[in-house]
Amino acid sequence: MNATFFCNKCGAQNAAGAQFCNRCGASTSPTPGVVPTAVASQQSASPHFARSNPVSSNPASAYSAPGTAYQPVAPVAGSGYGGFWIRVVAAIIDAIILRIVVTPVGMIFGGLGMAGMMSGIPHRGLRFLGSGITIILLIFGSWLYEAFMESSSYQATLGKMIFGMKVTDLNGNRISFERATGRHFAKWLSTMIFGIGYIMVGFTERKQGLHDLLAGTLVRRG
Repeated sequence: MNATFFCNKCGAQNAAGAQFCNRCGASTSPTPGVVPTAVASQQSASPHFARSNPVSSNPASAYSAPGTAYQPVAPVAGSGYGGFWIRVVAAIIDAIILRIVVTPVGMIFGGLGMAGMMSGIPHRGLRFLGSGITIILLIFGSWLYEAFMESSSYQATLGKMIFGMKVTDLNGNRISFERATGRHFAKWLSTMIFGIGYIMVGFTERKQGLHDLLAGTLVRRG
């Protein structure tokens, strides 16, 4: 039977090892001085523990080091999710960064075309080739940029990093390059259905777009 535990914030059941609650997004990392919900319930159910620790029945109390008094502990603040508009701004920043990197290549071919026109050498082919290479670089560059950055230790593109966002799996863990790749190309589907896949971010419980639902990812903030 798979081990589970309960969220300290909302009481939802989670799989062992999850870093964030799958319902409210709160961090499940142990906080010094706080007894996890599952352990607290077992301790409360023990007659011996209840006799020796009368304050254990108080859910607002938490166990500290031996020999010290029990102190009420405030609920642990959980991480939130990246909303629609902040992700739009982050995407615009990423697009600008990618365009800055790719544009010089098109300018090189455009310059060659202008030089050919001035010298009487056919230049349309060079200009067309430059435009084609620019588009190809934008497509592949966007894929590699997002997939590498979101599967790296940063877990985010530069645009997302500016706003403190990270892309994780449903348990709050770092995603693989393959999953990041699938998430990137799933955005094409979100775009093809008139952007509805992106608009879903504003209406889903955990701020997931269609591409997030398909890839099994979350965009966390904080």
